[in-house]
Amino acid sequence: MNLPKISEYHAHVYFDGETVNQATALCEQTCQRFSIPMGRVHCRPVGPHSAWSCLLMFAPGQLVQVLPWLTFKREGLTVFIHPVTGDDLADHTKHVIWLGESKSLDVSQFL
Repeated sequence: MNLPKISEYHAHVYFDGETVNQATALCEQTCQRFSIPMGRVHCRPVGPHSAWSCLLMFAPGQLVQVLPWLTFKREGLTVFIHPVTGDDLADHTKHVIWLGESKSLDVSQFL
């Protein structure tokens, strides 16, 4: 079985008005620790995400380091991690990792 080529991973850290500072700090610390880029802090749902979020992007080889870091540092925040393979629907539905409580996604834009 051939696996799809993963160009990168995205980790979306979800938060709300009470946890925005916590989430921003987690994203900034993660970027500094692993030298990875951070997307915008969205204080509204964006794209398929039903919650406010911040995006972290990292190389496939960094998953083994970033995943445990986020697992232990998220302190109650939900983190949605998915590969980027070019199949947005599958990447956001079949090939996902949830840290914490999973949230609903609106994947209609990928249909």
